[in-house]
Amino acid sequence: MGSLFLSNFSLGIPPPLGRPLSRDKADTLLLLLACALVLVPHMAHLPIWISVTFPFVLFWRGWTTFRGNRMPPRWLLLPISMLAMGGVYWTHKAIFERDAGVSMLVLLISFKLLEMHARRDLFVVIFLNFFLILANFFYSQSIGIAVMMVIAIIATLTAQLSFQYTALVPSLKQRLRLGSLIFALAAPLTIVFFIFFPRIQGPFWDMPEDANSGRTGMSNTMAPGNIAHLALSDEIAFRVKFIDPVPARSKLYWRGIVLGKYDGKTWTQLPMNRSATQPLTIHVKGKPVRHQVTLEPNDHRWLFALELPQRAPWLNNTSSGITPDLEFLSSQPINERIRYETASYTDFILQENASALYLRDWLLLPPHTNPRTTEFASKLQAQFSTKVRQLNAVLHFFRSEKFIYTLEPPPLGKNAVDDFLFLTRAGFCEHYASSFVVLMRALDIPARVVTGYQGGEINAVDGFMTVRQSDAHAWAEVWLEHRGWIRVDPTAAVAPDRIEMNLTRALPDHTFVGLLNLDLSNASWIKRFGFSWDAANNSWNQWILNYNTTKQKNFLLSLGFSHVNWSTLAILMLTVGTVVVAIVSVPLVMNRQKIDPLDGLYSIFCGKMAALGYARLIHEGPQTYAARLSASLTSPLRENASEFLKTYSNYRYEKLDHHSAAVAFSKLKKLCSYHR
Repeated sequence: MGSLFLSNFSLGIPPPLGRPLSRDKADTLLLLLACALVLVPHMAHLPIWISVTFPFVLFWRGWTTFRGNRMPPRWLLLPISMLAMGGVYWTHKAIFERDAGVSMLVLLISFKLLEMHARRDLFVVIFLNFFLILANFFYSQSIGIAVMMVIAIIATLTAQLSFQYTALVPSLKQRLRLGSLIFALAAPLTIVFFIFFPRIQGPFWDMPEDANSGRTGMSNTMAPGNIAHLALSDEIAFRVKFIDPVPARSKLYWRGIVLGKYDGKTWTQLPMNRSATQPLTIHVKGKPVRHQVTLEPNDHRWLFALELPQRAPWLNNTSSGITPDLEFLSSQPINERIRYETASYTDFILQENASALYLRDWLLLPPHTNPRTTEFASKLQAQFSTKVRQLNAVLHFFRSEKFIYTLEPPPLGKNAVDDFLFLTRAGFCEHYASSFVVLMRALDIPARVVTGYQGGEINAVDGFMTVRQSDAHAWAEVWLEHRGWIRVDPTAAVAPDRIEMNLTRALPDHTFVGLLNLDLSNASWIKRFGFSWDAANNSWNQWILNYNTTKQKNFLLSLGFSHVNWSTLAILMLTVGTVVVAIVSVPLVMNRQKIDPLDGLYSIFCGKMAALGYARLIHEGPQTYAARLSASLTSPLRENASEFLKTYSNYRYEKLDHHSAAVAFSKLKKLCSYHR
């Protein structure tokens, strides 16, 4: 072990090119690699100055080791370390807090590598490595991070093993195999603890960042550009497992937020406590489509389901409800991945007998705005006598005029709807939904904007439908007498491919999305790989990250345990853990190398001599060792040692008959038991 630190104080002469690194340098560089595997994933959430500092320190330590330069003196490291700790406090405004603590540990392990002078320093680095491996899961619990941390654990174990050998060192491949074996031996017991350890409600320390940083992309407001900026996002909003046959793509509308108040630019929700409300009256047709939604964390209360759900879904750890505008809400913000089941009707009649007082809120427009739109509505009213014909005339206007569906619309002025309908005629779904609803209200037709998602993609591997941020969409609902609220999607009039196929097919090729329009058919290897990776992530989310109290209870119920409490789980952990340890231990015991009794006696003898200060050298045979002991020991220990080694040589290297061998072995045992 001492050789580990000797090279740090050499003359600074680098090894000649082509010559293998010395053992201590190779082991130190392996430790640096293990530290890099642990620390690099933290760069995603560390302050920029720390993400720059620790790679520089690792490179400094590696260069020092490779060149054989002296380690930096403590008088230099101490002020740098204190300055870094001050920087942590200045950045985080705290010390005893998660992010500040992780930042300090990252800097600590980096600077510790520059001042390793004893064996205990090595173990400090190793143990800090293991702690920071755990700390990575405070920020992300994805399958990718899990795989990276397994690699980091094996690398750290291999580095730790490398420093344990005092003589002949196995090859790096053998040490990696041993480190992997140690990890594999611990894995079964870890799985037992994962299955049976009592589940704690909520994420550990309420910290995993992927339990809070997920975004639905939806907002309770809508303005030009709000939804368009999501079109290039590949983030998953939610996954759906259909129990019944999947509806046609044109019916895959995932209802979210209803917007009814317009100020000339931005749409917002009407107040929940407004005086004019209407009881929900719904007439459904056909059978509901049953499906299960796995919603990603979004820090909002909105729940998404296929339009139109029978009832608000039941949630495990919180309650849910339905608003008068047919929005589904959780009682608490969704800060962790949740799963719920619901059933929806795709054919329905909603509030066909709404009162005039209730409908008044859905007719309001800001005064003195969009005069050309108002004039256009007046012409349509004069030309068409019924509301249905006026509505169809507006849809015909969208189809026949040269409107463009694009992610890069030109900016709009104060009268945004006028500019869009009669000047630019280029926009995304929010432009069409907004202008359509304004036109409907100008025609005295109650209308509102609904935002959510449209479409989704079935994964051919696991059968789940994935709805991404790029599927975010806005459409309109209009109220017609005797028909109630009906969905009208003006985007379908301009870009039907957006509804029937996908966003990429709907956008022109010159846009950024069009440039990415690769061969992603179901037969392409890119698509197959994407499906497989997405299915693996979904399985990880469903069975690992979402293994909550309910799933644990259901699993134990399937095993026949009807009453599950902490004591039951403790007994199960102890029992199953003992069985697993026994099963893992059996092959280790069976494959253990048997020590020859004679070699065992020789090892005991050498150990006793080493305790007296006369350790056998690696290259010494029995006779050479005996000669050295005879010159060093005093009588009678010298005679006994000489006789032992002589008898051992005769027994080991001469062919003795059975009787002589038994006598010699008995004599060796007697001599080995001699104590000074």
